[in-house]
Amino acid sequence: MNKENNSPQLSENEIIQKRKEKISLLKSEGIHPYENRLKPENSIKEIHDFCSSKTQEHLEKTGKEENFSIAGRVMLLRIMGKLAFANLKDETGSMQIVFAKDFMGEEFATFKKSIDVGDIIWVKGESFITRTGEYSILAHSAKLLTKNIRPLPEKFHGLTDKETRYRQRYLDLIMNDDVKETFRKRTKIVSFIRNYMEQEGFLEVETPMMHPLVSGAAAKPFITHHNTLDVDLYMRIAPECYLKRLLVGGMGKVYELNRNFRNEGMGIKHNPEFTMMEFYWPYATYEDLIELTQKMISELVEKVCGSLKVTYQDKEIDFSMPWKKMTIEESLINENICTAEQLADREKLVETAVSKGIDRDSLKGLSRFKIIIELFEHCIEENLWNPVFITNYPTEVSPLSRRNDDNPEYCDRFELFIAGREIANAFSELNDPKQQYEAFLSQVEAKKAGDEETIDMDHDYIRALEYGMPPAAGEGIGIDRLVMLLTDSPSIRDVILFPQMRAEN
Repeated sequence: MNKENNSPQLSENEIIQKRKEKISLLKSEGIHPYENRLKPENSIKEIHDFCSSKTQEHLEKTGKEENFSIAGRVMLLRIMGKLAFANLKDETGSMQIVFAKDFMGEEFATFKKSIDVGDIIWVKGESFITRTGEYSILAHSAKLLTKNIRPLPEKFHGLTDKETRYRQRYLDLIMNDDVKETFRKRTKIVSFIRNYMEQEGFLEVETPMMHPLVSGAAAKPFITHHNTLDVDLYMRIAPECYLKRLLVGGMGKVYELNRNFRNEGMGIKHNPEFTMMEFYWPYATYEDLIELTQKMISELVEKVCGSLKVTYQDKEIDFSMPWKKMTIEESLINENICTAEQLADREKLVETAVSKGIDRDSLKGLSRFKIIIELFEHCIEENLWNPVFITNYPTEVSPLSRRNDDNPEYCDRFELFIAGREIANAFSELNDPKQQYEAFLSQVEAKKAGDEETIDMDHDYIRALEYGMPPAAGEGIGIDRLVMLLTDSPSIRDVILFPQMRAEN
């Protein structure tokens, strides 16, 4: 047995110290603990595929002529006299390795004193199938590539503590194969979306991450400082105003899939740094975006999950088209939250909101339209499970949206909700520079009154609109939340490799 790793008397610090001493000993004997000259010629998956295509009789006859070389991390290790057994893991899978003095000669002694659980090693040998049907490699040669110093979590209990998993994602990936699968699936999702947008004629672009103004969405920004220019800059909340400048310039359909930053709370649905795809489509309306969105996401779900019906947190989501549509006020009426009469009267709305558990003081100074939004977020949002487009948002809370021609108090906008979460936000774009100026002005007044989640007056953007922006529609899709749905992940931290954490200790 590997005594160090099976001794309950040794603390983690004692194991670390012993490993460091072993590194010094190996160096004194001419064994490099961080080798960089050996490359694996095969992956573990390739060997599994090879073995599964052969009979045991064939492997016994030809095994010695069909040597493989692989590299990976030692996850289990048992040393018994002239034999040793290890479980070796690379990015494609894991496999049993058998080490025997009869096959390795003097190299076996070096192997025994050098290798511990957690080490990364190189192995060359022949494939075979054990009596129990397990695909294995009989090692002819083995070399230490990277010496492990910190012991891995105990095998049977594994790494389960959420705090440790998020903070030490590298360890989480070593110990939990399902975590690797989540992030592989995330890559497939992003790749699918990029390919889909390209096929639809959209051009991927990059716009600034640091903005001179707060723009693009109503949220609190992160502030940084540029020393040479001696000016404060804001990490972008959204790329919207820059992407629409490209429409003015005649770039046509454009999109950006990248990071945004919002200095707000953290939780299962929020991370200060998150990924969004935002795209703009000249001569389209928000209704065109409804069609594109449900078609793209439905195809994505079927491609990634193999079905339009997906289980999320033990409850089924049906992505079959067409998806439901209703106005924000219809959602309140349909769920018996309030009547049409109450929706039209601010005081009645206040009493309704209070009766539903919303603090009366939080409603002071809010307009009728903002109270409608409060009611929707408090009473409706989390119950929207299957995909649904909520439309007809108040213009007052949509400063960059185009007003509805028939009722300017509302705008041509939708939000897509799935599993009780906003996944996308879209609208027909406001391209009237006078109306845009007035909308910016109302935001400036709100900021003066103490609202921290507002956008600034952007005179250059007004100037761009005065050159003329074609009628257009635009949308933002939250990539992290979409990945959560398709990987059955309860928290946004489960789908971000390195989520923001409080300082250790």
